[in-house]
Amino acid sequence: MSVIYENEAIKIESEESEIPWLKIFTQHPYREMSEVPADIKFDIYYLLDVIEKEMLAYYRPKKINIASFGNYLPHVHWHIMARFEEDSFFPEPMWGKKQREAKLNLPDFGTFYQNVVKAVKSA
Repeated sequence: MSVIYENEAIKIESEESEIPWLKIFTQHPYREMSEVPADIKFDIYYLLDVIEKEMLAYYRPKKINIASFGNYLPHVHWHIMARFEEDSFFPEPMWGKKQREAKLNLPDFGTFYQNVVKAVKSA
């Protein structure tokens, strides 16, 4: 896991995975979205939109999965994942039962991360 972007309110981290998978965290450890100030909620939803659009444009996945659980880590955060029919778990969630060994040939994750940061900073 590494931070690819952060400011005083949020940070975006990459998740080590066979698929493109980013996470948005609040810098303050809020437990629930209802505790997050309105301006930070707006930032989160804006970032979800930016990341989803960048994933769709760069990877052309079958589906984008967006989730927020926080059962193990009670700190507001969102998972954004590009899903492919050929990934190891599809159509199950990435936390589900493995369906196959993946043979994905995806464009470079580093370039994707740079695209996300550029899109976030240009807004």
